[in-house]
Amino acid sequence: MSAALPHAPLSLLSPSSTPVALRLDGVTKRHGAGGDAVVALDTMSFTVKKGEFVCVVGASGCGKSTMLNLVAGLDTPSAGKVTVAGERPALMFQESALFPWLSVEENVAFPLQMQGLSRKARAARVAELLRLVHLEKFAHRRPHELSGGMKQRVALARALAQQAELLLMDEPFAALDAMMRDHLHSELEALWQKTGLTVVFVTHNVREAVRLGDRVLLLSSRPGRLVAEYQVDLDRPRRIESPEVARMARTITDRLLEAARAAA
Repeated sequence: MSAALPHAPLSLLSPSSTPVALRLDGVTKRHGAGGDAVVALDTMSFTVKKGEFVCVVGASGCGKSTMLNLVAGLDTPSAGKVTVAGERPALMFQESALFPWLSVEENVAFPLQMQGLSRKARAARVAELLRLVHLEKFAHRRPHELSGGMKQRVALARALAQQAELLLMDEPFAALDAMMRDHLHSELEALWQKTGLTVVFVTHNVREAVRLGDRVLLLSSRPGRLVAEYQVDLDRPRRIESPEVARMARTITDRLLEAARAAA
């Protein structure tokens, strides 16, 4: 476990030869114009390496979701630059947002159909993805027949169907109970290790961030600024209730509270 890193160029954290999946350079986002403008993000800069699992934490109003929207291409920065390697990222929300009139396999097949894959190719890829999230026995169920955790696994399979190398996750497990959340942490970690995906995971749960991340980025509130970074040097697999996770989470939480007081 390492202490908070100063706000320094990310080249200090990793060799320059390491492939980069995502880079933010001085990104600022303002809503509105003139004296009524609200700054959601202020000159934010960081880099995510290919295959890295990065968690982003911060209090409400720190611009976490705004940042994801910019990276996903759903919005544009007011200043600065967002650079994503490869195809457009896949985005997974807190709500599964499944089409209720479609079955599990039809929901997962939807982005594949948009890509123009043949019916045979779609069927093979859907079967592969459902096996990956352990839902192959539920292929013909409708969303209302599934638990909350199962819906999120379908949403994850649908996100993976986009064949993106970068997966953006906006508090995807926040609405689930602790037991289901812990189960999905393990599922997600195993899937990430198997596929080599790059993951940017936004959460307000500091323990969740330490449980999952290779690195934790801490944002201040109003406007959102990167105020600290933590390299999570803990062996995997981790348990969210382990003393090591708890200790690091306390360190980050103390810094989060300090940032919140400064912004008040």
